[in-house]
Amino acid sequence: MKLRTIALALLLALSPAAAHRAVAQEASHPQPSQVRVGPHGEHLVGAQAGPVDIVTPHITDSHALELPFVGEVELPRWTPVRIGGVAIDLSPTKHVVMLLVAAVLCVLVLVPAARAHVRHTQQAGAPKGFANGIEAMVLYLRNEVILPNVGPHGNAYVPFALSLFFFILFANLLGLIPYGSTATGNISVTAMLAIITFVVVEISGMRTQGLGYLRTIFYIPPKEVPLPLKPVLFVIMSIVELIGKFTKPFALAIRLFANMTAGHVVLLALISLIFTFGSYFVAPVPIAMAVASSLLEIFVGFLQAYIFTLLSCVFIGLIREGGH
Repeated sequence: MKLRTIALALLLALSPAAAHRAVAQEASHPQPSQVRVGPHGEHLVGAQAGPVDIVTPHITDSHALELPFVGEVELPRWTPVRIGGVAIDLSPTKHVVMLLVAAVLCVLVLVPAARAHVRHTQQAGAPKGFANGIEAMVLYLRNEVILPNVGPHGNAYVPFALSLFFFILFANLLGLIPYGSTATGNISVTAMLAIITFVVVEISGMRTQGLGYLRTIFYIPPKEVPLPLKPVLFVIMSIVELIGKFTKPFALAIRLFANMTAGHVVLLALISLIFTFGSYFVAPVPIAMAVASSLLEIFVGFLQAYIFTLLSCVFIGLIREGGH
């Protein structure tokens, strides 16, 4: 998606006369899609229809999917499910498709790598090639990120943390390829990932601490605190502890969403400079900056997957600390 946007902008910038002729031709022979109905029933054509929004479609979800050599394909629309007076639309969207693609890529990449790792280890005593690279990433995450932060007996949380990392990574990187979309730029997606992490964190605390888990909600003042202040501290700090439980997943969701959305906004802002100045002499600078921004997005995709996994492990370790 980003590469195609850059190429289209460069083409228009290098051929301003052709672009103006195309605009004039379309204005004289408007397509049906260019004719809009105004607030009073009048037909608005071309410039009268108002500016075209090219930013929002790149950072929002939709019920259409762009495919190479095909164009836009409408996704099926299902009848909403009604629960009481609330209608819930479960129809697939572009970001839902990208999430499924990310999950399929996780399976197609990691399962063969695991099998190759076993085969190479049995034959040569050590993995090689791509399997060796995946092993290096997995061992680093396990030994340097997951186990030190989760705490004692943390091997049970390794599959969950690794699944988080690779799924978020693939979802981030899908937005960097043509016709792709960054599903993690959708607040609903990041919120659901944060809710899943929240449930794992709280269940981990319940299993580790037993009844002591209640102390993560209700604050027990230490003995040194004067007796008249204990009820006041109990009420105030219990509210703070309860709010703190929900601010952690909120921070996870907002951080991932904001960072992945910002990359698209910055890229489109750079490309828009070409159309703002309307000169091909300006085009090389925004194009170069857009390419550099896209390369930076690759690093950001890895970094945000790493940070989300790291913080999830830190939260699990903090709530498990009282049980050890």
